[in-house]
Amino acid sequence: MESSISDLAQVIQIVVAPVFMLTGIAGFLNVMSGRLGRIVDRARIIERRVAILKNPDKLKISQVELKYLWRRIKIINRSIGMCTASALFVCAVVCCLFIGEFLLMDLTKAVVILFVIALLLLIVALVSFLKEVQLATRTLQMGKEFDDE
Repeated sequence: MESSISDLAQVIQIVVAPVFMLTGIAGFLNVMSGRLGRIVDRARIIERRVAILKNPDKLKISQVELKYLWRRIKIINRSIGMCTASALFVCAVVCCLFIGEFLLMDLTKAVVILFVIALLLLIVALVSFLKEVQLATRTLQMGKEFDDE
């Protein structure tokens, strides 16, 4: 009994690192979902504006901004999806660590593969997020307000 408790304690110590990674991913997801909400709100405002604008120059500016907003929505959605997938793979790593210890199975290869996939997905999510931020920065001037005429 004593050895199984100490073995469990050792597994819990090993599992702490992936759990911290999950906490970081959750924070990142929170940031991205907040950005997505703001982008969607802005897109709704611009869609209403496009429907009532009469000035062709202002209409063109609003249509271009709307196009970039929808592009940003697609990029941030991809980033959220990759980040969520990364978190799921980290959860699978934690499960494999516990199952391997409980069933006395060597799941080392599975843990390594799952963890590397989780990291790759997180890298893709971060690169995608960076692309969205760069697009937002590049198109910042478009968001200037003007009278709806």
